[in-house]
Amino acid sequence: MPQKDTKSPFYLWSVLNNRCPRCREGKLFQHNSSFNLKKNVIMHEHCQSCGQPTEIEVGFYYGTGYVSYALSVAFTVSTFVAWKVLIGMSFDIDDNRMFYWLGANILLLAITQPLQMRLSRSLWLSWFVSYEKNWKNKPIPKHERMIPEQQHSL
Repeated sequence: MPQKDTKSPFYLWSVLNNRCPRCREGKLFQHNSSFNLKKNVIMHEHCQSCGQPTEIEVGFYYGTGYVSYALSVAFTVSTFVAWKVLIGMSFDIDDNRMFYWLGANILLLAITQPLQMRLSRSLWLSWFVSYEKNWKNKPIPKHERMIPEQQHSL
């Protein structure tokens, strides 16, 4: 009898839902709420499903600053285009719509920052850990640069 082909979740779904990039099942973060600012970026040490370490090496998540910056720029450009299309904008001295957009954009960036922090971590990890279809049968490769005493020291 042929085996049933179980469909794996899509890459985008797993990144947006903060799932492990290796199995796309386990949760990356210990708390579900992005807006609990004290516990926003506390991650599990290992995936609860497949055991994939979430911190591959010391200082691994420093690169998420670049990802967060790119997400912020993309968000700002998209709000600018939406504002320009829906409300309109001119660069006339007497027209204050540019400043209204700027204020709204800053407010929206501040509100969505916790979500962007989680998304940037999820994206960053997914670029370094590839999806393994048969993760139940394949062991996790040992990372040579990980020193347990230095984990979470920052």
